[in-house]
Amino acid sequence: MTYQELCDRYEALLGQKNAVDGTRYNGIFERWAHPVLTREHIPPFWIYDPDPESNPFLMQRLGVNAVFNSGALLLDGKFTLVARVEGADRKSFFAVAQSDSGVDGFRFWDEPVILPDTCPEETNVYDMRLTRHEDGWIYGVFCSESKDLFSPDLGAATAAAGIVRTKDLKTWERLPNLRTLRSPQQRNVCLHPEFVGGQYAFYTRPMDDFIETGSGGGIGFGLCRDILHPVIDEEKMTSVRRYHTVTEAKNGAGAVPIKTDRGWIHIAHGVRNTAAGLRYVIYCFATALDDPARVIAEPGGYLIAPLGGERVGDVSNVVFTNGAIAAPDGRVYIYYASSDTRLHVATTDLERLTDYVFSTPADPLRSADCVRQRTDFIRKNLAYLKEHS
Repeated sequence: MTYQELCDRYEALLGQKNAVDGTRYNGIFERWAHPVLTREHIPPFWIYDPDPESNPFLMQRLGVNAVFNSGALLLDGKFTLVARVEGADRKSFFAVAQSDSGVDGFRFWDEPVILPDTCPEETNVYDMRLTRHEDGWIYGVFCSESKDLFSPDLGAATAAAGIVRTKDLKTWERLPNLRTLRSPQQRNVCLHPEFVGGQYAFYTRPMDDFIETGSGGGIGFGLCRDILHPVIDEEKMTSVRRYHTVTEAKNGAGAVPIKTDRGWIHIAHGVRNTAAGLRYVIYCFATALDDPARVIAEPGGYLIAPLGGERVGDVSNVVFTNGAIAAPDGRVYIYYASSDTRLHVATTDLERLTDYVFSTPADPLRSADCVRQRTDFIRKNLAYLKEHS
């Protein structure tokens, strides 16, 4: 293998056209045949030293393990992702990739994102949500992970919500980490795109420690007067965790909420425990336009669950999203990762997504009620089919 052959293989991958996977029809969204970003989409010069004098065997010098959880927005007419790139050394960083189509051809910028290094205790950063706010800035809210210095466990960590802002995804300003006075740790935090009562609004995920939500009841909502000194006192619950549902173990905000004429549509993740470990799925709910903390619709079950090869990877049986794009033509692009390894896209449109969120029945929460719900549904459908046969 020569360096030129590596580059040719890389360009062939970027030139590969994607296609809808017609075997996965559900009427709600389309899955696509190929992931939109993988570690093979990383430019060769990020991994290989092309100089034969310093790399005579053309070895990978700085390997990449995975490319996944990505924030998303339209920038200068291009579908733009700020993806989590995990090196072979386990540390993650952010990198910008752009595409004209939104479903294929994503190409990384020449260099990854360099964030201001203002937190010396910070070990790892990941899972950035991108919010184009009405104040004129693009904000990135991400997980800032540090070693837990008060625990004897070498692997113990603490999580905070880091905040940066930019105008162009090239020059970034680091703001103080979000402080929530009543929650010791935060992950999966998302900034609402509009002011609420003249204040910045965050969707939070209160946690007792790095992994377990503990007393955290679900996806929180809190207000902050000054983004330069971000502090939240009270956190209200929006979509709450419920026993024996897709959110039993934990749930968290995903993509930035999408505004519709009926409410704010949230594309979030829910987690349940199984004998094989945690299973992550993507689900939806809606909040009121006049009160983004008040849930007005929540379809039962999941929107997206891992299928086929999506179930296999570094952290198996997981799908996760932190980015979606509602395009001006009404199309919606949901960027979701599978098993902490690769990034996919699911496409729908605002009309279908709205119908799904507001017309799909809620979870009745008990088997007896669920079977009655399904039986009523079956009888209604059979009566319709008989009438129209």
